[in-house]
Order: sequence, then C-alpha cells, then structure tokens
Amino acid sequence: MGRGRAKAKQAKIARELKYFSPPTNLTALQRELADAPQTADHDQAHHISEGDDGPAR
Repeated sequence: MGRGRAKAKQAKIARELKYFSPPTNLTALQRELADAPQTADHDQAHHISEGDDGPAR
C-alpha cells in the first residue's frame, strides 16, 4: 500500500517537466556552438558522405 501517493507525485513531476520550457538564451547558445571544436563523429560523417563505404551496417 501507499503506492498511489508516490505514483501521483511522480505523475505531477513528470507533467511539470513535460510542459516546463525555460527561457532560452540564443546568444549564449550561438556563442557556445561557435566555440565548440569539431568532433570525430562529425569528421567521420563527412567522409562517409563523400563516398566512403564506411562501417558495414
């Protein structure tokens, strides 16, 4: 017993998280993305798109 109250609380928290949208600082996001170094995944995807066979899927 007692599961109902815990489940209701979890549902309430999940609902708050689902519909909560904090204000986004787009300037800070743009600055962060501009300063981000290139990753190995990006380089690998670039090579695959140029015609490399790449890893078998």
